[in-house]
Amino acid sequence: MISRLITQWVYGGALAGLLLLFLLPLLASSWTTALSLTFLHLPLYMLHQYEEHDQDRFRLFFNQTIGGGREVLSPLAVFIINVPGVWGVIALSLYLAAIVNIGFGLIAVYLAIVNAVVHIAYALLFRSYNPGLATAILLFLPVGGYTLWQIQLAGGGQVLTHGIGLGLSVVIHGAIVLYARVKGAFAHTR
Repeated sequence: MISRLITQWVYGGALAGLLLLFLLPLLASSWTTALSLTFLHLPLYMLHQYEEHDQDRFRLFFNQTIGGGREVLSPLAVFIINVPGVWGVIALSLYLAAIVNIGFGLIAVYLAIVNAVVHIAYALLFRSYNPGLATAILLFLPVGGYTLWQIQLAGGGQVLTHGIGLGLSVVIHGAIVLYARVKGAFAHTR
């Protein structure tokens, strides 16, 4: 059962994303615009992940391009990156934005924006589509930009919260590439 969750998480996530979008007006009826938009990043990310990971497309693409044909991202690594690493980080961002300071919503915002920039950079580097590119451009950039603006208007856009959001997002994305490089180098020496 656990192995099926590890390999099939994206399909449950896509359905959960649609359900969360449907429930959003009810759940967020008393929330500020900035908090509602922060929450919106979770179901949008889940839909993005469907484009990205359906039929294991991103892992195969990543292993081919970044790993040079070696398996540098396993199904377990993809699960950990996306379920606790994305869903968990966005959930933490939402809690901190609601309880501590709306500026912590920038963690979710920058996670999406940095992801979109990475997808665009890969498309330019490899001169081709990569799994997740379309939703990164169509969802993450406009919603991320609008949310960033709404968090600024709500008074949460201090230099510190921008730094935390952007810094954490860059570290997360950089850690994935570093992990793959180290794993690839280790696999190459065997």
